[in-house]
Amino acid sequence: MDVPAVFQVLDEVPPDVKSLISGRLTAYNNAMFGSTGGHKGLFIPLEDQHGQVEGGLSGRTARGWLDIDILFIPEPLRGKGLVGKLLALAEEEARRRGCKGAHIQTANPAATTAYQKYGYEIFGTIDHFIDDFALTMMMKRF
Repeated sequence: MDVPAVFQVLDEVPPDVKSLISGRLTAYNNAMFGSTGGHKGLFIPLEDQHGQVEGGLSGRTARGWLDIDILFIPEPLRGKGLVGKLLALAEEEARRRGCKGAHIQTANPAATTAYQKYGYEIFGTIDHFIDDFALTMMMKRF
């Protein structure tokens, strides 16, 4: 394969190209680490009384881990134990899928404290990620 002479910087990855590259990376990783049986999404919506999604938790399970990429509680509902309920439901499903742990990252100090309350431990930080705020990477083994 010849090295491309020209590179482009784009704002978005065309879906067909993303699928192609993702497929190649998956094939490479499966050859190196063994097949995962596929990534599987996980979504727990937080709905109001009318069924309107107001927040929730989303992520995916793969290679024995739950990767939580979004956990959002609307301001009026914070402090009511919903973080713990969402994490417990996600962790229960992750265990059912054979996961050995979960990980999440945040730049919100209050979220860091909340996740620690539910057994998540800090395993890395990037200081001054956003001004004076650190990006905190956390995990919990089941």
